[in-house]
Amino acid sequence: MLQRSKSAGKQPNRPGYVPLPATDEQASGSRDRNKSPLPDNAQRRTNVPKPGAKPVTKRAIAPGQPAPGARSKEKFVSLPEELEELELPPPQLEVPPALFEDIDISERISQAPKQRISIYCIAESLDRKLLERRLEARGPSWLVSKYPDVLYGQYTSLENPKPTGSVFYFDYGCVSFWNLTPKQEQDILKNIVVPCELNPLPVREVEIDEFDVRYTANEKMNIQNDTITLNYRLSGDHSIKLSISYALSQSTKLCVYEERVLEIVQSTKDLPESLAETGKVSMSRKAIAQLIGKVFIQRAAVNLLSTVLDTPEFFWSAPDIMQTLYKRICEYMELDDRVEVLNNRFAVLSDMLELVRDHAENAHSSYLEWIVIILVAICVFVGIFEVMGTVGLVGPGGHFRPKAAHRPIPALPFKPAR
Repeated sequence: MLQRSKSAGKQPNRPGYVPLPATDEQASGSRDRNKSPLPDNAQRRTNVPKPGAKPVTKRAIAPGQPAPGARSKEKFVSLPEELEELELPPPQLEVPPALFEDIDISERISQAPKQRISIYCIAESLDRKLLERRLEARGPSWLVSKYPDVLYGQYTSLENPKPTGSVFYFDYGCVSFWNLTPKQEQDILKNIVVPCELNPLPVREVEIDEFDVRYTANEKMNIQNDTITLNYRLSGDHSIKLSISYALSQSTKLCVYEERVLEIVQSTKDLPESLAETGKVSMSRKAIAQLIGKVFIQRAAVNLLSTVLDTPEFFWSAPDIMQTLYKRICEYMELDDRVEVLNNRFAVLSDMLELVRDHAENAHSSYLEWIVIILVAICVFVGIFEVMGTVGLVGPGGHFRPKAAHRPIPALPFKPAR
């Protein structure tokens, strides 16, 4: 259901993207932990726009540059058929009852409604120990398995103690929901996840991705049009869901960095034009240095500190077919291409800011040189007047004094020696 661009951003409009509204208290980048990370009227990025919504059009991120291209939703990626050969737990898919006796199980499975996957990125990271305690306090089914960078749990309620959905809590601030309603998702986020946030993201940076899951009995497994088609026998294996959630959550996390870079691009897009038209840069050296620091921080976060580019440790001990499934989902989400585009933008931004900084430093150096030249000229001027005063060309009052009349020197009386 999501239409993800290779380089998503809040400032430029892009197909399928609806920016999240920010309240006055959230415009400054803070968020109340007692509230849901999203307002009730927040719109998700889906294929079908809400009634009355304005059409979204592409816009270039900078003059002379093309608008970011959207990921092709029509792209077809097949999923490994070897998954069906694994030892699988009983399926959890609820097959609708047959209206007629001659309808076989495959047709009944194809008539089952699609399940939804929602991935939220709401913080830089989560407090794992606190999250474990809060999940254990909810019940044993809320925390089923622990992995190096993710916790797996199931959703149960007082009305229905039987698990109805799966939840994966990633340490890097993402949460993946399987087969839950938006109300149930908000309940988990508000009461469990938000109190465990470390460096929560402001609302304008919160990312939500949505996909569909369709179970089938005979069709080949694939992903296309943001719909994942799986064999119904895989519906009870949480390892399959975890492998898919890893790729989707990394894509959602990557979107946060893409949008931050685009914000920097928006703030610097006028610098080259100003330099070309006026030969000057209307930005102080301090502001330029701060922009260079922001670019370096984001570049380091993506390439050094983040887990976006890493293969999760879960696949070190999992069957090889799980990693193949993970790579197929990454291929559909175009993670490698998006990271390459992101690094190219980092390089362009760095080169441009270095050029602007060199120009600002040269302008400052020229300013200092002119100051030195003026001071030297003043010193020379003062020295000339001192010399003129020494030779008598300038008087003490600042006026030229006339030359004195020549008088002969009187002869001294001669005294002979005795």
